[in-house]
Formats: sequence, C-alpha cells, structure tokens
Amino acid sequence: MSLHWMGHAARKPKTFGASHRWKVLAAGVVANAAFSAAAAGIPTTGVWMRTDYRLDNAGLGLVLGSIGLGLAVSELPWGVATDRFGDRPVLLIGLAGFALALFMLLLAGVPSGTSVPPLALIAVGMCIVGVFGGSVNGSSGRAVMRWFGERERGLAMSIRQTAVPLGGGIGASLLPWLASSYGFAAVYGTLALMCAMAAVLTWRWLHRPPMDDAGSSSAPAPTSTLGPLADWQIWRVALAIGILCAPQFAVITFGSVFLHDFGRLGTAGISVTMAAVQLGAMVMRVWSGRHTDRHGNRRAYLRGSTLVAAASFAILAAATGAGHDVPVGMLVMLLVAAGICVSAWHGVAYTELATLAGAARAGTALGMANTVVYAGLFVTPLVIAHLLSGTSWTIVWLVAGIVALSVYTLFPRPATGLRAAIKASTGT
Repeated sequence: MSLHWMGHAARKPKTFGASHRWKVLAAGVVANAAFSAAAAGIPTTGVWMRTDYRLDNAGLGLVLGSIGLGLAVSELPWGVATDRFGDRPVLLIGLAGFALALFMLLLAGVPSGTSVPPLALIAVGMCIVGVFGGSVNGSSGRAVMRWFGERERGLAMSIRQTAVPLGGGIGASLLPWLASSYGFAAVYGTLALMCAMAAVLTWRWLHRPPMDDAGSSSAPAPTSTLGPLADWQIWRVALAIGILCAPQFAVITFGSVFLHDFGRLGTAGISVTMAAVQLGAMVMRVWSGRHTDRHGNRRAYLRGSTLVAAASFAILAAATGAGHDVPVGMLVMLLVAAGICVSAWHGVAYTELATLAGAARAGTALGMANTVVYAGLFVTPLVIAHLLSGTSWTIVWLVAGIVALSVYTLFPRPATGLRAAIKASTGT
C-alpha cells in the first residue's frame, strides 16, 4: 500500500504558489518579445530587403504585409484553442512552429549573388511565420489574466505588452545591421534562435495557477452572459484596438523607408530612431498600466489616447509638408513622438477587453482583437505603398492621424467627459 501511495504521490502534478505569477509573466514577455522581434523587426530591414530581393515599394509592402495576413487568419483560431486546451500547449506549439518557419526561410528564402527567391515564396514564408506567431498573444495574455488579480492586472498586462516594443527595439537595433553586414541568413537564423529560447522558458515557467478558472479568486468574471463572438461591446473594443494599431504599423513598417528616402538617414540613424520608438513605447505602456490601475480610469485613458495620437500625426504631417526645410533631427523627433503616442495604450486596452470577456474566455476575446490588429498589419503596408505612388509622405501621416481619431467613439464611454479623457491620457 505504501508503494502504491508513493507512486500516486509521484504522479501528482506540481503546484505553484502565487509568487510564481512573475515567472509566468516573464515567460509571456519573452515569448512576445521573440515574436515582436520578427513581426516588428523584419520591417526595419525594408531598405535592404528592397535591394537584396530586388523589390519595388509595392512588392515590399506585400512581403511585409504577409506577416500580418498570417497573423490575421490565425489569431482567432489560436484564441479559441487556448480557451479549449489551455495556455501552455498552444504557446509551445506556436513557438515551435514559428521557429521552424524561420528556419525554412533560412534554408530556402535567402537571396544570393546569383539568384533571388521568387516574391511569392517569400510572401508565403512570411505568412507562415505570422500563422504560428498568432499563437503568442492570446495564450500569454490569458495566462497573465488568470494569474494576476484586478489590482495588478493592468500593470501586468501592460508589462506583457512592453514585450512588443522591447522585441521590436531589439529587432530594430540588430536586424538592419545583420541584414546589411551578413545578409538575411543571419536575420532569419537569429530570430529562430530567439523563438527557441522563448519555447524553453515557456516549458519551464508557464503552468496552471494554484486554482482553476472556476475557483480562482483572481480570475475576472465575464460582464455579459453572451459569448465573446456574439457580444457587440467586446467587438467594439476589439475593432478599436485593431484600427488604432494601423497608424502604429505605418511607423513600424515604413518608418525606416521614410527616414531613408525622405530624411536621408543612414543605417545607424535608422536603427537608433526605430529603437527609440520601441523603447519609448515600452516605458509608456508600463506607465499607462500603473496609472490606470491606480486611478481606475481605463476607459477615459483609452479615449484620450486616440486624441493625443491623432494630434501627433497631424504635427508630423505638417512638418513633412514643409519639405526638406525642416531639419532632419526635427523629423526624427516627431516620428519618434508619433510612434510612442500611438503605442502607449496597448496594455490598458487589452486589459479592458479581457476584463469584459472574463478570464475563461479571454483567449477568444484577445484573438478577436488580434485578428483585426493583424489584418491591419497586412493592409497598412499595401495602402502606404499605393499612397506613396500617387501622393506624398504628408498624406501618409495625415491619413494615419485621421484613422487614430476615428477610433474615439469605439472605446467604451467613461463616466467622465472629454476633458477628463485628455487628462487621463496625459497623466495631468
């Protein structure tokens, strides 16, 4: 009997205390950073990709947008799978496939001096990268929502969201140098290694919370009896998140091309500028999460953020319209400011969305939002390429500001008015 009891005890799953939530958060951050290093980092190599793969702006837009297409078609299925099968298996399968797709690009998608891979092959490869990368957001977000309580959830989700600019900053600092010095084999190989490292940490640290969804006191209950897919309030927030990401993607995907073609910046200047956008966004996401946790003003903050972002793009458009009379340093500062303003709200918005849905359905809700987000990542580079062919950079940035402003009424109405929304977004 004692041997039977010992064998039963050996098979008992290991439990983890509340302090383990920080390791879960760290695993989510690393996984999202590895994903973002590819999704936001590869576009910073756009100048070299255009040259090495012999692309025009339309072809470049298709390649860069294909990552977003893969993400858009996979985010909702991954989110539903997360709610059905759990955070850990979905994230591990996604990271493994993500690394494998990058490795296949390393083997078959690298240009050489004598041959260039077909445009269709690179676009499909980037799309597959996006398909597997779509597993990261919903699964890691659901895990954080289950491990953290209401008083910490905005900060925790915002820290998780800092992984996007953190990974993007790493990609912006590293990938242009790798592409220009060692070619795209080094780019794909480095990104595959980062994904593999994230998978190892996920395997070690991402586990179930001490209590399951039904009994956990920290897991938020849904605010509606409707499922996420049938709840218009959840759809409104999901659409708002997705649409407001489009101006951010304009900076991420074509910011390096703008700095090169319009600002006449070299590799070092482009890398530093794009890394500054990501670093600033990372700091502001942590601040915004802590700020809204302390003041309970998530909805007012989100509405105010759309106004601040729209104003920043309007100023950038006006400066660009003045032509080359504006010092390049001023253009750099305005681009960085616009990129930060349109990125600071992420953690707050995802927290509001997941809270509306409840922890047990957060994977689906986050998948809904990310489907719209990455549909925008697919469409935005294509639209910018066509705008540039017929208009100018001034119109590109003006349209970005109009898109940001259009989101204002989609975010839920706060109890306070417009003035409070502006105060909430600026922290004054």
